[in-house]
Amino acid sequence: KMNIEIRKLTPNLVDDYVHFFDTTPHATNKDEHKCYCVWWCNDDHKNKGEYLASSPDKRREYAIQCIKKDSIQGYLAYCNNKVVGWCNANTKADCLKCYCWRRFMSSIPTEELTQGKKVKSVFCFAIAPEARRKGIAKLLLERVCQDAIRDDFDFVEAYPNKDYIDEAEDFMGPVTLYEGSGFDIHYETEKKLVMKKQLK
Repeated sequence: KMNIEIRKLTPNLVDDYVHFFDTTPHATNKDEHKCYCVWWCNDDHKNKGEYLASSPDKRREYAIQCIKKDSIQGYLAYCNNKVVGWCNANTKADCLKCYCWRRFMSSIPTEELTQGKKVKSVFCFAIAPEARRKGIAKLLLERVCQDAIRDDFDFVEAYPNKDYIDEAEDFMGPVTLYEGSGFDIHYETEKKLVMKKQLK
C-alpha cells in the first residue's frame, strides 16, 4: 500500500510541480504534448492559445509564473516525498476566462454564480503511471472537497465525459470517481456530464 500525502499547491512547491510534469509521461508519451496544466489556469494571458501551443518550454515557463501568482490552483499527491499525482481545482467564477473553458466549456451552465453561489471546479487529474489504480485520484478529490467546505464553498463541480474515450481525453476523471464521492448529475451536454457535490 502506498503512503500518500496530499499537499495544496503553493509557490514553494513550484519545483516539485514542474518536475512532475517534466518526468511524467502524458497519455500520448510525446514530449511536445506536455501541458503543465496551463490551459486551466485563471490568468487572462493575451494571445494565450497561440503562446501556449508553441512549445513545452513556453508552457513550463508560464506554469512557473502562474503558480507564483496563484493562477494555477490544485493539489499534489506525494509518495515518499515524490509527486505521483496532481489535481487542478480552482474557483469556477475565476476560470470562466481559462483558455480551455472558453474553447470547450461554453455549454456548461453558470447561472449559480449570478445567484451568489461559490463553486469549486475540478478540471484535471494527472497520475504517474506507476501510481495509477491505487486510489490517488479519490484521495485528491476528497481533499478538494474538505478544503472547499473549510473555505465556505457551496458546491464542488466536475465535468467528466459521459462515456470513456481514452486516457488523453478523460483527464477530468471518470464518472465512477465522482459517483463514489457523493456527486450527483446536475446537467448534461452532448458529450459531458456536470456533476455536483453540495457542501451546505
